Amino acid sequence: MLFLIECRLWVPPLDKEDVRVPAKNFLFTSESVSEGHPDKVCDRISDSIVDLYLSQDPYSRVACETLTTTNRIVLAGEVRGPESITKALIEETARAAVKEIGYEQDGFHWKNAAVDVYLHAQSSDIAQGVDAAGNKDEGAGDQGIMFGYAVNETDVLMPAPIYYSHNILKALADARHSGREKGLGPDSKSQVTLAYENGKPVRATSIVVSTQHNADLSTDDVREIVRKYVMETLPEGWMCPEDEFYVNPTGKFVIGGPDGDAGLTGRKIIVDTYGGAAPHGGGAFSGKDPTKVDRSAAYASRYLAKNVVAAGLAERCCIQVSYAIGVSKPLSLYVDLYGTGQVSEDKLAKVLRDVMDLSPRGIREHLQLNKPIYARTSAYGHFGRTADADGGFSWEKTDLVDSLKSAFS
Repeated sequence: MLFLIECRLWVPPLDKEDVRVPAKNFLFTSESVSEGHPDKVCDRISDSIVDLYLSQDPYSRVACETLTTTNRIVLAGEVRGPESITKALIEETARAAVKEIGYEQDGFHWKNAAVDVYLHAQSSDIAQGVDAAGNKDEGAGDQGIMFGYAVNETDVLMPAPIYYSHNILKALADARHSGREKGLGPDSKSQVTLAYENGKPVRATSIVVSTQHNADLSTDDVREIVRKYVMETLPEGWMCPEDEFYVNPTGKFVIGGPDGDAGLTGRKIIVDTYGGAAPHGGGAFSGKDPTKVDRSAAYASRYLAKNVVAAGLAERCCIQVSYAIGVSKPLSLYVDLYGTGQVSEDKLAKVLRDVMDLSPRGIREHLQLNKPIYARTSAYGHFGRTADADGGFSWEKTDLVDSLKSAFS
């Protein structure tokens, strides 16, 4: 005789806090690349073209992509702006960007590289969706999702691994530009791994720096140069063990930049944002005027997230917004405080919509984005920077703190 016995396993229900218990002790790594990295050369050129157009007409439309390789620069994309901006002026602007970075090498020289310009008029189909007309407000330049993030790990409310990765390379670049380190080249990369204890960064466990250099510098010479600037950048006591400090692991790095590896605009989107510590919507920033929500809405999301953390409403904040091409209103706004919030996420989402108009026009006007302020964003991160007097990095201001506090008082 066959008996069937039914067994049921009872599992107690989990509440929200049980489901989301973040790790307290872990290692996290982020990387950065310098202004002379091939992809960053392209970002710099593309953003210099955006600035060129906005300097002559603040309502110009630009979507400029750049390719670089051995002694060649190729620009392609769509523009709408003054006829006074000629191909010759665009070429001159591209060369000036490369010169400012510091490329005067046989394989890539600002003066000798061939420059091909294939920019053409913006699609009328796209333009009719973006332009305001009659009762229709300005629409988003494309569909997509954008994220903003802030965390109280550093004074600028950025994740610590990307913050220090950027600053190591910035210190090396400043030393090169000033002439203090004449043997360094423009192309470099960094990678910083930090140990977190009780959810806070406490020290580096490994550091990787690869930097282009003159042929007459030995590996040991380069190592000691890099060590000096790493030590100056990291907090005291944070230096990694000597056997975890990697400088030019291949042995030498003389051939670099676009001569060593081709570059393209928009290939370093994680470097541009939060070093992998937060989600990314997928759209690049560089080469795009502020009607493109890939750029402007990502800036707005960072602005809101930073103000939330600066106001003490949470230790960490991630914000997502979404858009449809040609539609002015955001389709959604999502807030995640990672269990660190002092307020309701649902209520905070409503408050954020009240303190800032998140339509494309509203973002541009609130952050004053129709200015030639973009070339400076192309290296060392779009976030965690100091707001400039001329409007650059306006999304780094914390001028919403009082409004946010008042909404929850």
